[in-house]
Amino acid sequence: MERIRNFCIIAHIDHGKSTLADRLLEFTNTIQVTEGQMLDDMDLEKERGITIKSHAIQMEYLYHGEKYILNLIDTPGHVDFSYEVSRSIAACEGALLIVDATQGVQAQTISNLYMAIDHDLEIIPVINKIDMPSAMPDEVEDEIIELIGCDRKDILRASGRTGEGIEAVLDAVVERIPHPKGDSQAPLQALIFDSVFNSFRGIIAYFKIENGTIRKGDKVKFFNTGMEYTADEVGVLKMDMVPRQQLSTGEVGYIISGIKNAKEVAVGDTITHVATPCTKAISGFQEVKSMVFAGVYPIDPADYENLRASLEKLQLNDASLTFMPESSVALGFGFRCGFLGLLHMEIVQERLDREFNMDVITTVPNVSYLVFDKHGSSKEVHNPSGLPDLMSIDHIEEPYIHATIITDTSYIGPIMTLCLDKRGELIKQEYISGNRVEIHFMLPLGEIVIDFYDKLKSISKGYASFDYHIDGFRPSKLAKLDILLNGESVDALSALTHVDNAVTLGRRMCEKLKELIPRQQFDIAIQAAIGAKIVARETIKCVRKDVTAKCYGGDVSRKRKLLEKQKKGKKRMKQIGNVEVPQKAFLAVLKLD
Repeated sequence: MERIRNFCIIAHIDHGKSTLADRLLEFTNTIQVTEGQMLDDMDLEKERGITIKSHAIQMEYLYHGEKYILNLIDTPGHVDFSYEVSRSIAACEGALLIVDATQGVQAQTISNLYMAIDHDLEIIPVINKIDMPSAMPDEVEDEIIELIGCDRKDILRASGRTGEGIEAVLDAVVERIPHPKGDSQAPLQALIFDSVFNSFRGIIAYFKIENGTIRKGDKVKFFNTGMEYTADEVGVLKMDMVPRQQLSTGEVGYIISGIKNAKEVAVGDTITHVATPCTKAISGFQEVKSMVFAGVYPIDPADYENLRASLEKLQLNDASLTFMPESSVALGFGFRCGFLGLLHMEIVQERLDREFNMDVITTVPNVSYLVFDKHGSSKEVHNPSGLPDLMSIDHIEEPYIHATIITDTSYIGPIMTLCLDKRGELIKQEYISGNRVEIHFMLPLGEIVIDFYDKLKSISKGYASFDYHIDGFRPSKLAKLDILLNGESVDALSALTHVDNAVTLGRRMCEKLKELIPRQQFDIAIQAAIGAKIVARETIKCVRKDVTAKCYGGDVSRKRKLLEKQKKGKKRMKQIGNVEVPQKAFLAVLKLD
């Protein structure tokens, strides 16, 4: 156990974590690096150049003639995937904190660092990309010293691209990160920190052993669910899975026990023996909290069951996805899914399409609100159509977030304007070093869900970094905005929004739908309504045939008669005709700006 080191790599998005991980794997001769980002095995990760999933891999390193086992977990850097980071941190004793030499400390760096400090991890600061012409390692060193209060000599300089300084990083991992503590003779306690679905072998759970030993063929049970299994195969994770006869305290590995049902494996659960179980589960694991909710519906209603199966398999691979069944008048049966943010929602949609061939329609994303009635009881509402009768509502509370934005001083003005437009309140601003400033805002989560991150990036030319955490609920004046087509409400397009924004949002939605809904043979009235009050209207004119073309001359009453006849036909058509809202109209309403 003294020769094992478990560590993860944490950083802001795009600071070169995965490239540095490649160099560590190459240096320890674990694999031949044939292409960039070997651990990012999803096509989506390679295309976008981001890490979506944490990846665990074991390396062997010779240090002063002795062999050490290093278990590395490479983590995502985007704010939407911070849950993956929290799980990886729970399975480690130390962390490499990577900071880009050209960009310095950014918001997600600080957020992930605090998460690691809360778990008492040993932090090794590494400045990456020092080979870049625009690198400023001395300034970045000052920022790191101010952030974590370490000595200048503790900060390592490396380059993931050229391989410079990689040996020093590996030496520091062995010297500074403590070995796992635990008792290999005690009853088995292993923390499940991830799981994947394999269509041939069932569900594979990844775990870290806190106490005890697990052998192939052992009878094991999952502490929280109480389900019992036989360990058909246990082993360690290299580039592929490598079977072993036994794993003991401090080791990170996988277990295959033929589990077929997704609900039986809960990430954060504890594995123990059936014969000599442990007395309590491993604590310190946080539950995932969905931030953004949207309805996901199959385009073909017959695919409903397939969609459920696909979501269950995806949930194994991505424990932060939550879903429950719901139905809509316009779209039929589907699921209400909870996501960590908009990027997460986009990735889930993309993965449903690629991995499971599921074509889905996604409704307008929204957040959860607390609705209090006149009797003082409250309920959580994720969907505008789930709102009770307006007469019975006393008040509605919406979730607020504490946002941290780090940026260049030259962009303070536009960023302040953006946050204040989104009903934000400035809490404080601090100058970090040189011309960089850290701004703290309180913002309603519902305002930042759709386009805040994109706008922030564009007004700061990509320099602002953004991180947030939920900060409770506050009372708010909200209105339910309904969209009506020929007097029929389209529930999939209804939205809960602040009273001040409701009229402008309604007007913009009507204009957008007018562009996107194809013309029919009858007039279509698109209306936005708050309660019974219509606040905006657009009309799509009908496609008409010139019925008077054959009247060349003669009395005007003949023309009138033909036009009246046509008018009656149109009226009858309008009564029986229904309007189909195309998929691109739903998506366009999301990206209204």
